[in-house]
Amino acid sequence: MIATDLATPWRVAVLAVAGVGAGLSNGIAGGGTFVSFPTLLALGVAPLQANVSSTVGLVPSVLGGTAVFRRELRAHRLTLKRLMPWCVLGSLIGTALLLLSPVSTFDAVVPWLVGVATLLFALAPLITRALARRRAEHEDAPVRPRLMSLGVLVASIYGGYFGAGLGIVLLAVLALSLPEDIYTLQGIRVTLGLLTNAVAALVFVVRGHLAMVAVLVLAVSSLVGGYLGTSLVKRLSPRLVRAFVIAIGAFTFVRLVIG
Repeated sequence: MIATDLATPWRVAVLAVAGVGAGLSNGIAGGGTFVSFPTLLALGVAPLQANVSSTVGLVPSVLGGTAVFRRELRAHRLTLKRLMPWCVLGSLIGTALLLLSPVSTFDAVVPWLVGVATLLFALAPLITRALARRRAEHEDAPVRPRLMSLGVLVASIYGGYFGAGLGIVLLAVLALSLPEDIYTLQGIRVTLGLLTNAVAALVFVVRGHLAMVAVLVLAVSSLVGGYLGTSLVKRLSPRLVRAFVIAIGAFTFVRLVIG
């Protein structure tokens, strides 16, 4: 692609814009990976390296989300303590599968992971409304700790391997196993997603495979974007942001499939 021929200052500028865009997306509607991952591919970064670099670079973008849900999280510290070890374990398993399996395996499955994640992201509002209705209809439903732990483990394995769409998977697991309102579930989901990505990022930093310049630029710019996104969430149109992210995901899927 033409982006591979850009001079270094222009590559950095493109990455910075992508980082701000990914951070804005994560702060408003999620799906920042659909901005950073295709950008890295367009700049000539190999899919596996683009995946791990995007994961590490976007960790700062979701820090603001935990601050938004501080009150809800304080009331559910025990739930978080129960689920965090499963997040860590799942993320470690996912990163191990990614790093120990042949690169050709990731190259073969990544188009379909992008496609499925894009579909999940596109359907997220419908899924969220359906889960909210279910919560309203089953306010007295019991907590299902085994289902919740197993679901978080499986979701975190996916997140460690390829994080796009992790948020909606975690939200679905929590809504099916924890009788809380959807806003509270979102707070728990943001925290578990941040932990899953942070553990994966730590493994990727230790093991290498990173495009370091890209990681540093994405980390700084996505932090700015994430702050702006959480600050402007009530002013910008989530629908517009979501449509933009879906379009990027769909384009990336088609581009990867046709080679």
